[in-house]
Amino acid sequence: MPDFAWPWMLLALPLPWLVARWWPSAPRSAQAALRVPYVSKLAGWRAGDASVGKHRLRRWWPLLGWLLLCVAAARPQQPGDLVQPPRSGRDLMLAVDLSGSMRTQDMELGGQMVDRLTAIKAVLGDFLTRRIGDRVGLVVFGSHAYAVTPLTWDRQSVREQLLDAEPGLAGDNTAIGDAIVLAVKRLIAPGTDGKSPSDRVPASDRVPASDRVPASDRVLILLTDGVSNTGVVEPIKAAQLAAAEHVRIYTIGFGGGGQSESLFGMTLPGQDDGVDEDTLRQIATLTGGQYYRARDTQSLAGIYAQLDRIEPSLQAQGAQRPRIDLYPWFLGGALLVAVLMVAIPGGNGRRRMA
Repeated sequence: MPDFAWPWMLLALPLPWLVARWWPSAPRSAQAALRVPYVSKLAGWRAGDASVGKHRLRRWWPLLGWLLLCVAAARPQQPGDLVQPPRSGRDLMLAVDLSGSMRTQDMELGGQMVDRLTAIKAVLGDFLTRRIGDRVGLVVFGSHAYAVTPLTWDRQSVREQLLDAEPGLAGDNTAIGDAIVLAVKRLIAPGTDGKSPSDRVPASDRVPASDRVPASDRVLILLTDGVSNTGVVEPIKAAQLAAAEHVRIYTIGFGGGGQSESLFGMTLPGQDDGVDEDTLRQIATLTGGQYYRARDTQSLAGIYAQLDRIEPSLQAQGAQRPRIDLYPWFLGGALLVAVLMVAIPGGNGRRRMA
C-alpha cells in the first residue's frame, strides 16, 4: 500500500477552512460597487438557470486542487520490486615501469619487433577487459612515481591512460619502492579500529567508506624490467608497509635479452640488462603474492592469464526495495484543476445575457 514520506504535510489540509473561519472579512461598503440597469433580469437568470448547479459545483474545485497539492507535498510512495545491488570485486592497482629501458625493442608482437612498453600495453589492455567487477587504478613510475588513474570501475579510462604512456615519461631511472608506497596509499582506507596507519594518507587520497572492500581483496600488480636504483623508500620497506595494510603484491620481471641487433639480415639478442629477481621475489613473499618472470610477449600474456584467475571475491549484499514517488500524479491533477478553473467560465451567463 502507498505510504507518505512526509505525512506531517497533511496537517495543512484544514488551512483554507481555518483562514475562512478566523480571518477577518473585508469591511463592506454601503454604496454599491457596480450599477447594473438590468439587475432584475440578472437576478431572474441566476434563479432560473439550470446551470446554477454546475456553478455551485465549481466552488469545490479550489478545495480539490488544495487537497491534491497537500497530498503531493506529503510525497506518497509505493514500494517497488526487489532489486539486487551490483556486487563489488577487488580493488586492483597496476604499477607499470616507464623507465628508459622500456624503449628496448626485444619483444615480438604480431610478427614485428616492438619495444617492451608496446608489448605491455597490448597484454594489459586484454587483461583489463576481463576484470569485470573490479575497481582498477594505474600508477606509473620511473625516477618518480605518479598516480595516473585513481580506483575506478571505468576500465576503459585506465586503458586509455596506459596507451598514452611513453618510455621515460616519469624519468629514466627506476623507483620501485616509491611506486609501491603510492599504490598502497591509493588502496588503503581507515580501519574500523582507528589504528590503521592511514593518517599518513591525505584525506583526498582515501577511499570513501561506502566504496571500501575487505583488506584481503586489495591487490597490486607491479611490472618492471630493471633494478630499483632511485627513490625515497627502499622496495623492501615499501613491501613491509603493504603487508601491514594487507595489500597483496604480485611482481613481474619483464624483459628479454636486451636490445636486439641485426647482422646480415639475422636478428640477434643483445646483452641482458638484468632484472632484480631476488628483490621482486622478496616483495611478493612479504605480502602474500607471487613473483613471475616474463621474457617475451607470450609468457607475459600467460602470466596475466594466471592473474586473471584471481576471481573477484564478490560481496553479497541484501536485496533492496526502492521507493517509487507518486507525487507527480497528484501535482498533475492539481494543475489540471487549475487549468479547468481558468478555461471554463463560471457559467453561461455571458451567452445568456447576450
